[in-house]
Amino acid sequence: MQDALEGHQLANVSREGKTIQLHFKNKQVLGLHLMLHGELKFLEAGEEMRFQIITLQFTNGGFTLADFQKQATPTLNPEPSDVPDALSADFSLQYLQDLLGRKKTAIKSVLMDQQMVRGIGNTYADEILWAARISPFSVAKAIPQKAVETLHQNIQKVLKEEIKAIGNVMKDEVTGEVKEFLRIHDPDKKESPTGKEIVMQKVGGRKTYFTAEQIMYE
Repeated sequence: MQDALEGHQLANVSREGKTIQLHFKNKQVLGLHLMLHGELKFLEAGEEMRFQIITLQFTNGGFTLADFQKQATPTLNPEPSDVPDALSADFSLQYLQDLLGRKKTAIKSVLMDQQMVRGIGNTYADEILWAARISPFSVAKAIPQKAVETLHQNIQKVLKEEIKAIGNVMKDEVTGEVKEFLRIHDPDKKESPTGKEIVMQKVGGRKTYFTAEQIMYE
């Protein structure tokens, strides 16, 4: 990896699903998957960084991918995926309808499965499902077409609004996590914006936040 990247200029940065991709002018691509606790941290001159996974030094500074769990993953030239990103044109209403129509599992599990839809994690699955008023425990194939249409609209809407809001707050930063815009996936909040009690339930080791106003389809 070092031989492929050292001495080459960074051309641009993109996102593919939950992976940040650094595109270099020699056509090499470095994919960075932060997993649950990975962080990108700017390095000050002479600064020592704990839990380093990989460090990139440029002529005008550098940054480290760090993770105390050592799960964050750098990949050189990651394989392209034919699974649509949640914000791509390929993630159409028809794709979502066909996908859910084949699945007997809980809708939240489907949305978080990166082999079905890329780019949605635990936090935003809760936010999207609350916005669509669909219970995270609903059986995917039982969700009626009108609700699937609402879900598709809210996937796009919630993600775009969050990207814009976080970008306005963080601007030039590449570290930290902004939670102030979350409507229900927040342990400090007891009620949703509509005044309903927020319930937290652990599912498969992950916390799921929801309210009674979300409809259960079975």
